[in-house]
Amino acid sequence: MKTHLHSLLFFSLICGHALGNEPQNTGPTNAVTPAKDQTAAVVDRTTLTGKVMVGYQGWFNCEGDGAKLGWTHWARYRREMFAPGNVTVDLWPDMTELDEDERYATGFKHADGSTADVFSSGNEKTVLRHFQWMREYGIDGAFLQRFANGLTNNAPKRHKDNVLSHVRKGAEQNGRSYAVMYDLSGLPKGGTEVVAKDWATLIDDQQIVKDAAYQRHNGKPVVAVWGVGFNDGSKPREYTLEECRDLITFLKQKGCAVMLGVPTGWRSLDRDAVKDPKLLQIVQMADLISPWTVGRYRNVKEVERHAEKCWEPDIQWGSERGVDYMPVVFPGFSWHNLKGDKLGAIPRVKGQFLWSQIIEARRAGCDMMYVAMFDEVDEGTAIFKCTNSTPTGNGGTFLTYEGLPSDHYLKLTGRAGKLLRGELQLPDQ
Repeated sequence: MKTHLHSLLFFSLICGHALGNEPQNTGPTNAVTPAKDQTAAVVDRTTLTGKVMVGYQGWFNCEGDGAKLGWTHWARYRREMFAPGNVTVDLWPDMTELDEDERYATGFKHADGSTADVFSSGNEKTVLRHFQWMREYGIDGAFLQRFANGLTNNAPKRHKDNVLSHVRKGAEQNGRSYAVMYDLSGLPKGGTEVVAKDWATLIDDQQIVKDAAYQRHNGKPVVAVWGVGFNDGSKPREYTLEECRDLITFLKQKGCAVMLGVPTGWRSLDRDAVKDPKLLQIVQMADLISPWTVGRYRNVKEVERHAEKCWEPDIQWGSERGVDYMPVVFPGFSWHNLKGDKLGAIPRVKGQFLWSQIIEARRAGCDMMYVAMFDEVDEGTAIFKCTNSTPTGNGGTFLTYEGLPSDHYLKLTGRAGKLLRGELQLPDQ
């Protein structure tokens, strides 16, 4: 068992000194502007090696944002006011920098009596701002989550298409990269066909892979398929492994580098994975794999054990078969308002939990990384700017960033990229 003393010492040095030189919050601005020096700001979009990527949900709607979807992903009942008693998020976004045309009033109040506002992912200006933050803090790019079970409904699909348009623009303006990640969760049997049709539309009609900002790997545009081989207990997923295999074959025929989001137990066919050897055959078809780890460990000691028992042998398995490996790391977890679980069920420990994963993944040999998630306030995994001044005076119960600056996790994520590229050195064992 590795000791985590050096990891925490290095973490304290990072937080106490090096992170102090990163951008700080500024006041509201009149516009979201791209980088002045585009050449210096542009990341290398030809490879995922050396990249730290974030998951971007982009699924938040507000009443009045034009999408006519109500308070989607803010409230349990989206057609009713987002207010005490009707809430599903555990973190509150820091709205300090957002302009008036990016703010949507809720039924919550701050301690001083002022109305608490939130944002909409349907607002182009806000999505561009998020990609500006990625540039400012050295985050390379984002996997845009495109949930397949909403692609057959006109209103949700219209929102997804709008967010994709905003992400394309944000990545280009700010020299970041982006790639599409299809989440298969909730699809019925035969439902993977909608993914194939949608991808054909995106590349043939919208021609997204011709964007300079679209992420590539080994010369091919990257498309991710999340949700392959999960064992969901008493209610298994309706779409089959055979369907997943056919979808991967289709995507590869379209010239894509396919990344699969698979369970933690994919290699040994246990834990959260189906006990079906076809899963291993399907994984070998992939160009990259990214095992899901949110909730699979809960503290620094468990992170160390996970690195030894999963990340290290997973990487070796992949290297022997030509499959690259992108581990998932996350800052903490909480779905108190969504599911009624304990608030802060997996504590952040002021960033030590996330930093320990970054360190251990790098020690295990990982040369790329997926941070879950950029904007996921529903399950308390967001790394973007969230506030310590939550509207808690009138029935709301929310997490804070434990008194840390709202950009703390953006800084840590940017530092992860430096570690991957060798710009920061790991401490000796």
